[in-house]
Amino acid sequence: MQVGDRITFPFGGKEKEGVVVKVFSKKVYLKADFPKHKGKLIVRTLAALEGKVPQAKKKPKVKKEKKREEKKEEAAKA
Repeated sequence: MQVGDRITFPFGGKEKEGVVVKVFSKKVYLKADFPKHKGKLIVRTLAALEGKVPQAKKKPKVKKEKKREEKKEEAAKA
């Protein structure tokens, strides 16, 4: 990967295309055109662009009802 290369990268669940502006040991600066922001700089890690890092998985949210039940059980035990 060198300065001036056109690459695709993940952005908001979609694939965007950008031009490499700067390359450092662990980070890459990309310039991409968005509808309302032309020439936006995006920073990505080299590992994320090469696909070595798995996608972050969201933790399932605990419903308020379950939290309330847990608090009531703890209060009953005390």
